[in-house]
Amino acid sequence: MTVTTQAPASHIGLEQIEAAREVIKGQVVRTPTIAAPKLSELTGAEVYIKCENLQFTNSFKDRGALVKLASLSESEARRGVIAMSAGNHAQAVAYHARRLGIPATIVMPEHTPFVKVANTEAFGAEIILSGRGLYEAQTRAVEIAEERGLVVVHPYDDPLIIAGQGTIALEVLADIPDLDMIVVPVGGGGLIAGNAIAARALRPNFTVIGVSSAACPSMHAALGGEAVVCSEQTLADGIAVKAPGKLTLPIVKALVSSIMLVDEPAIERAICALLTSQKIVAEGAGVASLAALLTEPEQFRGRKLCLYLSGGNIDPRMLASVVVRGLERDGKIVSLRITITDQPGVLGRVATILGASGANILEVFHRRTLLDVPARGATLDLMIETKDKAHALQAIGKLEDEGFQVSTLEGWGGR
Repeated sequence: MTVTTQAPASHIGLEQIEAAREVIKGQVVRTPTIAAPKLSELTGAEVYIKCENLQFTNSFKDRGALVKLASLSESEARRGVIAMSAGNHAQAVAYHARRLGIPATIVMPEHTPFVKVANTEAFGAEIILSGRGLYEAQTRAVEIAEERGLVVVHPYDDPLIIAGQGTIALEVLADIPDLDMIVVPVGGGGLIAGNAIAARALRPNFTVIGVSSAACPSMHAALGGEAVVCSEQTLADGIAVKAPGKLTLPIVKALVSSIMLVDEPAIERAICALLTSQKIVAEGAGVASLAALLTEPEQFRGRKLCLYLSGGNIDPRMLASVVVRGLERDGKIVSLRITITDQPGVLGRVATILGASGANILEVFHRRTLLDVPARGATLDLMIETKDKAHALQAIGKLEDEGFQVSTLEGWGGR
């Protein structure tokens, strides 16, 4: 049985992207392109954000998924579709398949965040957890497609998917006609390929910058002819793709100015910066473009640019962890270890000194059994809240002035 894996047409141009815009009109959110003055002040660029996290499934994947599903013949739609995804593509396919009455099966890697699995199940799709990553999930999806006669909806390497994602650039350039540059997260390349085609067709000298996670730099490596080594330990799981698409790679090579790499601390900082400055929740892959801007602001200074915020599907527990780690990194939450004599009133003295310095005690753990502490001594592990690193150092200094031996935990870098 023949399995359909992509649209028969191989050419993708502005005409196909404009046609995709008509397909999705009124069926996906025409997301806003908003000014980000605080980020502009921070970086020296004139920054705008394209908020694809406001799509119904909270990512840009709604666009390409709908274009692909709308192209199916009656018999294909009746048999159903299958997709492989770590989450955002899965949710988009499941959601629009349900709207269109098309049976959907989604193969997701075994360690996909619970929130993405639950959200996909909520749209009525059959979920199959298989493989350690997208590549293994894709292998299983193709096997099932052949067994059942399903149409494979590839997450990025399909002309219709690429055209659907390219509709974002049409909106951005309509909103900000004199824009200089777009900065786009890159995994398999569907998003940046479609947007590069559209932007460069409308503005031949336009600059398109891609950003990948340093933990999985597949597009960057492919462009340089290098071997790809990917780590599973990345916040940007949505762009942790082991190999770029066969269709997307030549497009990126021809139309994209460069692919930047960002590390995990930069992605964490970007999540926190977006939350604090714009009050926007984003996932790791979604903030890759902002991470690049914050890491190398000199490359963007003086430019008028739009950051693609590609998705907002972050696990709430991961978001909480990232926020706390960000506070620790900025010295607003500091963990201390204080060696004390095991006598009445000493804990009260510590609390009084910290209170007088304006620090707030969040947690206290009193230890008497550590072997590196004298038998008549004890340690206090404290978590305190301060205004910033300077305030934290001031509070620590007051403790030391009173004769306490203080060390900082968690490697916050303040001293």
